[in-house]
Amino acid sequence: MKNGFDNEKYLKIQSEQIKKRIEQFGDKLYLEFGGKLFDDHHASRVLPGFLPDSKLHMLMQLKDMAEILLVISALDIEKNKVRGDLGITYDEDVLRLRAEFEKVGLFVSSVVITHYNGQASADAYRLRLERLGIKVYYHYTIEGYPNNVALIDSDEGFGKNDYVETTRPLVVVTAPGPGSGKMAVCLSQLYHENKRNIKAGYAKFETFPVWNLPLKHPVNIAYEAATADLNDVNMIDPFHLEAYGTIATSYNRDIEIFPVLSTLFEGIYGESPYKSPTDMGVNMIGFCMDNEEACSKAAMEEIIRRYYYALCNLAEKGNNENEVNKISLILKQAKLTTEYRKTTVAAKERKELEGVPAAAIELQDGTIITSRTSPLLGPSAALLLNATKHLAGIPHDVKLIPEEMIAPIQRTKVTYLKGNNPRLHTDEVLVALSMLSNQDENCRRAIEQLPKLKGCQVHSTVMLSEVDRKIFKKLGVGLTCDPVKKVK
Repeated sequence: MKNGFDNEKYLKIQSEQIKKRIEQFGDKLYLEFGGKLFDDHHASRVLPGFLPDSKLHMLMQLKDMAEILLVISALDIEKNKVRGDLGITYDEDVLRLRAEFEKVGLFVSSVVITHYNGQASADAYRLRLERLGIKVYYHYTIEGYPNNVALIDSDEGFGKNDYVETTRPLVVVTAPGPGSGKMAVCLSQLYHENKRNIKAGYAKFETFPVWNLPLKHPVNIAYEAATADLNDVNMIDPFHLEAYGTIATSYNRDIEIFPVLSTLFEGIYGESPYKSPTDMGVNMIGFCMDNEEACSKAAMEEIIRRYYYALCNLAEKGNNENEVNKISLILKQAKLTTEYRKTTVAAKERKELEGVPAAAIELQDGTIITSRTSPLLGPSAALLLNATKHLAGIPHDVKLIPEEMIAPIQRTKVTYLKGNNPRLHTDEVLVALSMLSNQDENCRRAIEQLPKLKGCQVHSTVMLSEVDRKIFKKLGVGLTCDPVKKVK
């Protein structure tokens, strides 16, 4: 598994590009951060070598000139919207983000509650934040936004919003998730800054799609698969093509909103500083890929991963059929099948051979290890044992955990905890290995192999429990599952 992305180069040239954009406008730049500022695991999967917190480290190079505005929609507060990847509500995530930013020395100046219409839940949240010493501002719903430009660009539109007081030349505007109103906050601030004769500008930092990669490049197609639930569609930027005669990749929402943004800019500045949605961006990702083949392969794996993820969601919740259909179409457009993923083929072959659920892992050197369900272990727990034994050079027939130790654990699970599945999960196997490692050399050597699983790929022929999914995530393993309920 080869790296395909130069992370050090990215940190350098991305921060330089942002500094240039600040200089372009003069006093202040409002930088809308799309996607995740840290924990960007999608980027790290499709760009091997990109670290999940690369954008955060890049921003830390500018921390003396930067402050952060956190944005949350009153609508999301009211309906307790949850981040799917973390399982926490957006309002809790705002506090988590603030703590994480401040932990590394970044200045979080305030929180902006958008789409405010007097919601009691938003008022209660504001009171909670203010008790923590956090400055909070309201931005209101504007009727006809974003198309009613005359109203938006007036004292009854942006003029009604609270003016957010900022003190630094770079204002990073970010949020727990999409639809929070980040762009509207930036534009509202431009309106208010202009009224105060402060020269302020706007730019957008959106990692994907990568504007200087072809429309149908696997990295860009993987972004479409990742946002299939949002109905994002990658498109050639027609404004960029008309202005410069150059092809650039953008996506439908930016292209649809650009004429409105251009008109708003003209109202604020007298003329628009940008000729295209691509012009608004400061994304240098595409200049930092040093092994395009490695990135393309990783992106194709990600498309398949997203397909399986959507299938499992459909099997569990049954409310995302459009998402599954869209990713199925993306697979066809990319000329991909699930057989491209080696672990998928290996796990299914083992299942056919044994007649029971199975799993497979592709190790860093390309070696494929498989496992199957047994009366004692589920396929994922058995896979961890098989993989760590292989990496430690322990013969396959060596039993790391004696059966007489597994039996009492199973009895507790079924008899006392009223569980239906007596087989050990991955976390239980790792605890047992850890306990034995003080007295058993093989167990110690096996447990020491866990870091080598980072970046490896796993496929299971049954859907795994939440516990097993979390263990693989913590190990940095890319997991896919067939949309089949596990056997009790």
